[in-house]
Amino acid sequence: MTACHAYFSQYFHKPRLQQRGAALLTAMITLVLIATLAAGAAWQQWQGVEVERNERARLQAGWLLVGALDWARLILREDARSGGADHLGEPWAVPLQESRLSSFLAADQNNNALLSEQDDANVFLSGQIQDVQARLNVYNLIEAGRISPIALAQFAKLFDLLNLNPAELQNLAENLRFASDISPDNRSSAQAALLPQRLDQLSLLGLSPLSLQRLSPFIVWLPSRTPVNINTASAEVLYASVPGIELADAQKLMTERSRQHFKSLADVSPLLPELAGQFNEGQHSVASRFFEITGRLRLADGAYQTVVVERSVVQRDGLDVKALWRERGSFPITPGGLRADQLPQNSGASPR
Repeated sequence: MTACHAYFSQYFHKPRLQQRGAALLTAMITLVLIATLAAGAAWQQWQGVEVERNERARLQAGWLLVGALDWARLILREDARSGGADHLGEPWAVPLQESRLSSFLAADQNNNALLSEQDDANVFLSGQIQDVQARLNVYNLIEAGRISPIALAQFAKLFDLLNLNPAELQNLAENLRFASDISPDNRSSAQAALLPQRLDQLSLLGLSPLSLQRLSPFIVWLPSRTPVNINTASAEVLYASVPGIELADAQKLMTERSRQHFKSLADVSPLLPELAGQFNEGQHSVASRFFEITGRLRLADGAYQTVVVERSVVQRDGLDVKALWRERGSFPITPGGLRADQLPQNSGASPR
């Protein structure tokens, strides 16, 4: 009787144990699904917040840099009112060192209250204005559809000074002439490269990236022929722009102009009487019309930092200062203090 009871008891309780195991497994699966869905929802919410924050920071940085550009244009316009020569002792030539943005805002209670709530998000602004007529203009290589012998000689001296291959210069000049030829007689115009709009596009005309990198501090691409401003040009550019000058003479001019800027080209004659005729209005000047404006905005939010840089080239005609082109890029700051584009190539970092 006892054995029979045990047999029937085992038979009837076994399904209950199986049911409890199935219920426990179902509960665990349900818990995992809920946790997965909750994690996915939290991640999507975090991603949306980050996207919104980055978009807001991008828009704010854009407006601030537009304001900085307008400020720089105002400085150049006020400089035009005074007239005279453009030199490195003028207010536009003084770079703006990195400063907290709050120092530029009006000191009223509203702004102070707003900034006090944003102690963790500091914004720093810096920038500078450079005279791009302090460089040799690549556009000068072409004159009336032909290669200009004067400009070609200037670039040849610069290439020789920098130990660059002169064949690249010939290739650049020929391709530039070919690209600028829009006459109906040019049967190969369909295969010609387009005229560049920026300096970095000269590689499309046969200039190697390494040569372009070494030439960048001394050359520029502007939409019209421009003379070299002897008040702002470097010794290398002065040396290249004057046929008979030596590098030591160019450095002498830089020393003299640091004491007193040149008000006219005639001021150079007493310093270098043997080269007085080499400085003419077609190739040199003491005033400029084209400037490059660089604005740099650093956003610091705790350990996270981002640098937004905007470069613009403006043309000044009288009191009218208009932007020819603008470009903007943002770069995360690494713990070492370098931008991502300044890291070694094998680091795997790239501009964002």
